[in-house]
Order: sequence, then structure tokens, then C-alpha cells
Amino acid sequence: MKLTDNVLRSFRVAKVFRENSDKINCFDFSSNGETIISSSDDDSLVLYDCQEGKPKRTLYSKKYGVDLIRYTHAANTVVYSSNKIDDTIRYLSLHDNKYIRYFPGHNKRVTSLSMSPVDDTFISGSLDKTIRLWDLRSPNCQGLMHLQGKPVCSFDPEGLIFAAGINSEMVKLYDLRSFDKGPFATFKLQYDRTCEWTGLKFSNDGKLILLSTNGGALRILDAFKGAVLHSFGGYNNSKGVTLEASFTPDSQFVMIGSEDGKIHVWNAESGMKVALLDGKHTGPITCLQFNPKFMTFASACSNMVSEDSSVDL
Repeated sequence: MKLTDNVLRSFRVAKVFRENSDKINCFDFSSNGETIISSSDDDSLVLYDCQEGKPKRTLYSKKYGVDLIRYTHAANTVVYSSNKIDDTIRYLSLHDNKYIRYFPGHNKRVTSLSMSPVDDTFISGSLDKTIRLWDLRSPNCQGLMHLQGKPVCSFDPEGLIFAAGINSEMVKLYDLRSFDKGPFATFKLQYDRTCEWTGLKFSNDGKLILLSTNGGALRILDAFKGAVLHSFGGYNNSKGVTLEASFTPDSQFVMIGSEDGKIHVWNAESGMKVALLDGKHTGPITCLQFNPKFMTFASACSNMVSEDSSVDL
């Protein structure tokens, strides 16, 4: 089934999960779309079965806290950042709830974590103004970049390049094989004093870059030329919350939640708003992602909500 304006407008809440006592700060779908794992400020990791629509198990990271959770290529392992004690990244086996490896190095909070789509490499960006390149098989940092400001970073869909958004005013593109030589492209954007960049994502076709902020605006850039194609606004974020924005898997639409529990959807090509969905949330929608394989998406505040299309397939 193809995503269209009408299909997006037809999405309805299918399930609400209330496993958490505090804000869900991140979640990630497995690459096969069959499970989703969430991290929360209540120090829990909750694994959900997307096909059966129910929680499978809950693990805890009471000592270190948990944030920015990401599946690796093995469906039963994750990496995540810590929000207590230190800023070490941890690599956890969900199968037996044991740590496989620690990745120490950052000395301030990690704000970006991106797994390579093709191998065991991942990158992390931190308030310590560095981006570090890692390999799951080694605790030692494989590469270190000192920057002029706070970064957000992400791999492109082919895992060949990564983008770093720096100081909320420029995007730099690096070739993974020669990133120590510096960026091969730099896009300078008009600085907006009212907000900071909080996230950077590529579309699945690699043609677009989505910049999310802690204000009331999103931007889409041409990933090759750096031109701003669209700026999206009109959603509520008066308290400066970090709201996750996402592309749909077909790269055709952009969506974000808001502090009033509504979900806004725009056409990425035309820039037109195509849907406003009621997520039935009690607080700001801090996390929002579309399932990579199935016609559902998930959104979260302190509750996790699964939505699917009410169109008959």
C-alpha cells in the first residue's frame, strides 16, 4: 500500500501503552519492523512486539539511566547513552540483559547517536563539542572530531557519509573513509536565535536532510546542495521541548508531534500540510517514528501510542 495524503489523514490510535512512569526520551524500530524498544527517564527499556501490539519485556538501567536508544544490526542488542553518573555509551544484550561493551570518552551529555545502516560503526555527538566514531567491536574511539559548537549528527542511508549540524547554523558533510581530512561540503544556514537544532536525519532516498529544533520550526535541506527547500511551522512548542521529527519510509512526508498531543504531517516535496492527527497524548510528543516495514507509526510522551491506517487494504 502506498502512502498518500488521504491514507495519512486516516491514521487513528490503535493502542496506548502505559508502561512508563516518566517521559519516554527515545525509541527505535528494529530494521524488520517487528519490534520497537523505548528508553525512558524512569530508567527503563521496554521492548514491544509490533505485530501483536503488546509489551514483551522491561529491562532497567537504574544506575546509569538510559537515553538515545538504538538497535544495532543484531535485533537483540542495543546501544544507548547514559544520563546518570557518566557520559559513557553502553552496548547491551537484550537476550540476557548483560553489557557487552562500554564506550567511554565523552565528558558531557551525549545528544546524538546514529548507527551505520551497513556495518558495526556508529557515531555520537556531545555537548563536549566533539563527534566520536566508534566500532561495536572495540571500546576505543575510532575517530575524534573537535568542533566549534554543539553537534547533531547522523549517517546517510548508505552509510558512506555522515552529516554534522554544528552550532545550529551550519551542516558539514564528511566522507566516512576520509573524515579526518575535514568536510567535503559545508552548508551555512541563516541563524535563528529563537531555537537550537536538536536533531538531524536523512530521508531514506538520501536526497533530503531534516533539521528539527527545540522551537516551532523544522527545515528540509537539499542533501547535495544545502539549499533550504521548506521550513515547516504552525505546531505548538512554547516550552522549548526537544520534539522528534521524522520522514516516512518513502521519503515523501515529514511528521512531528507537538506539546498539545497533535501530530502534524507535511508533504516533503510541495511543503503543504496534509494531515493533523490527534495522538491522544497527555503531554508533549517527544518521540515520533514511522515503522520501516509496516503501515504503522509510534509516538510517545510518557505513554507510547501506536497508530495505524484505518483504510481497508
